[in-house]
Amino acid sequence: MEKKRILLVDDDIAFTRMMKLNLERNGTFDIHVENSGSRAVATAKEFKPQLILLDVIMPEVDGGDVAAMLKDDPTVKDIPVVFITALVSGEENASGGLIRSGYRFIGKLASEKEMLQCIEENIR
Repeated sequence: MEKKRILLVDDDIAFTRMMKLNLERNGTFDIHVENSGSRAVATAKEFKPQLILLDVIMPEVDGGDVAAMLKDDPTVKDIPVVFITALVSGEENASGGLIRSGYRFIGKLASEKEMLQCIEENIR
């Protein structure tokens, strides 16, 4: 079985390390981490993920700008993007996260079950 490719873009190295380990543990995902928003589009073009998990608040280029750059690039514009943020409550995570401007948002503190459900619902 071919693993589903997910690009995780977040400037928090400890968070991306933990998230990568948790998601790869079930054996169905190949997680590639990018800790720089400014390199996210180039990394997406190279890795060709089936889903991008994208932090909202990053220092150099924030998630909204990265999402706009992805949508402007014909080679990666159709890859689904789910924003990950500390600003989504546990109650919102339990109901599948929030949707704003056509994008799904899920909390960084979502349970593993909630995160996996969100991924399955949004992966191409």
